Amino acid sequence: MGENKQDTDEGATKLKRNLGLFDGVSIIVGIIVGSGIFVSPKGVLLYSGSIGIALVVWVLSGLLSLIGALCYAELGTMIPQSGGDYAYILTTFGSLPAFLYLWSALIIIMPAGNAITALTFANYVLEPFYPECDPPDPAVRLLAALVICLLTAVNCHNVKWTTRIQDAFSIMKVLALVVIILAGFIYLGSGHFHNLEAPFQDSKTNPGQIVLAFYSGLFSFAGWNYLNFVTEELNEPEKNLPRAIYLSLPLVTIIYLLANFAYFTVLSPTELLASNAVAVSFGGRLLGSMSWIMPLFVACSTFGAVNGGIFASSRLFFVGARNGHMPKLMAFLNITQLTPVPCLIILGLITLSMLTTSNVFVLINYASFVESTFITLSVGALLYLRYKEPERNRPIKVNLVLPILFFLLCSILVCVPIFTQPWDVGFGLVIVASGIPVYFLFCRFKKPAWLQNIFWSLECTVQKLCIALEEETEEEKEATVGQSKNASDEKGDAPELERLHQD
Repeated sequence: MGENKQDTDEGATKLKRNLGLFDGVSIIVGIIVGSGIFVSPKGVLLYSGSIGIALVVWVLSGLLSLIGALCYAELGTMIPQSGGDYAYILTTFGSLPAFLYLWSALIIIMPAGNAITALTFANYVLEPFYPECDPPDPAVRLLAALVICLLTAVNCHNVKWTTRIQDAFSIMKVLALVVIILAGFIYLGSGHFHNLEAPFQDSKTNPGQIVLAFYSGLFSFAGWNYLNFVTEELNEPEKNLPRAIYLSLPLVTIIYLLANFAYFTVLSPTELLASNAVAVSFGGRLLGSMSWIMPLFVACSTFGAVNGGIFASSRLFFVGARNGHMPKLMAFLNITQLTPVPCLIILGLITLSMLTTSNVFVLINYASFVESTFITLSVGALLYLRYKEPERNRPIKVNLVLPILFFLLCSILVCVPIFTQPWDVGFGLVIVASGIPVYFLFCRFKKPAWLQNIFWSLECTVQKLCIALEEETEEEKEATVGQSKNASDEKGDAPELERLHQD
C-alpha cells in the first residue's frame, strides 16, 4: 500500500515540493536585491540629510525587515499554505479582507512591480547603445515586454528551470555588490577619507523626514515575505522557511550596509543626490574602462528580480483562485509540468498592459501604502491568533515582543502618510474599495445561469489550450489511493481464483 500511495502522490495533479533551502535563500535574496540598491539609495540620504543617519537607517531597515520575516516564519509554519498575506488574512479575518488584498495585488501591486523592474532591466541593457542620450521609449518598452514574455514562458515550462535561473542570478547580483564593496574599500585604503570626516553633518531630525527615509530603505528590502507565497512548494517548510530567513536577511543587510558605505566613500553627498543611477556613477568614477560592468550587473539583478516576482506572485493568485476568490481557471495546473500555466499567462498579460503607460510609476507609489497596510494586518493576525487560539500548533514561536514591536512600527509607517501624503493615501484606498462591489457580485452572490455558462465555456477552452486540470484535492487523492489498492488486491487474488476455477 505504501508503494501505491507513493506512486499516486508522484502522479497527482498538485504543486510539488521542489524547493530546497538554497532555493529559498535565492528567492528571498533574488527578489530583495533588485534595482533599488544599485539605482536609488539616494532616497535615504535625501530624507536623512547625512551619511551617518543614512547608514543608521539602512541598518534599522534591515533589522525591521528581519523582525517582520521572523513573524512571517511563525505565520508560514502555523498556516502552511501558499499565498502569504492572503492566506493569513483569510484564516484570521475572513473572506472580504483577504479578497481585497488579492484584488489590490492583482490590479496594481504585483504586475506594476514586475513591470517597473522589467523596464529598469531594459533601460540598463540599452544604455551602452545610446551613450549620448536616453534609450528610445518604444525600444525600452519592447525589450521589457520580451523579458516578461520569456520569463513567463520559463515559469510555465518548469519549476526547476525557474529556480536555476533564480539561483544563478542571485549569485551574480551578490557578486556585483561584492565588487562595489571591494572597490570602495580599496579606494578608502588609498587614503580617501574626506567624504567621511563629518558623517552626521546636516542631519535631519524632523520625524516626517525620518519616516520617509525609512520608506526608501524598506523599499530596497521589499520581497522579504515572498517565500511565504510558495510554502506548499518548499521542502520541510517548518525547517527551511526560518533557515532561509536566518541566512538571507542578515546577509542582505550586511551587504547593503557595506555597499552604501562604499558609495559614500567614493561619491560625495552632493554627487550621490545628483545621480539617478548611483552604481553607474560609482563605476564611472572608480572603474574607468571597466565601468560598463555596472549596467551589466544592474541588468542581471533586475532580470533575476523579475523572474522571482513572476514565480512568487503567480502562486498568490493560484491559491486565491483555489479558494474561489479569483476565476476558477486560474487554479488549473498543467498536467505534465504541474505549473499554474493559466494563472501565469493572465498575470503576464496584466503586466504587459502596465507597459502601455508611464503612469505605472505613480500607481506603484499609491500601492506602497496599500501593501504596507496589509502587512500590518497580517502581523495583527499573528497577535490575534496568539490571543484567540493559544493552543494552536506553532512549529516556530517567536518572542511576543517582536510581533508587537513590528506591528507598532508598521502602524506608524502606515499612519504618517495620511498626514504627509493624503492624496496618495486616498487613491490607494480607492483601489482597495473598488474591490468591494466585485467581491459581492462574483464571490458572494449566485451568478445567473447565462454567466455561469460563459465561465464554464471559458474554463473548458483554457483547459484544452493549456492542457490543464484543477488541482487534486486530498479527498480525490485518497480515493485514487483506494482504487490503486483495490486494483492491486484484485491482481494479487487473480492466480488464486484461477486455481480454484481449475479445481
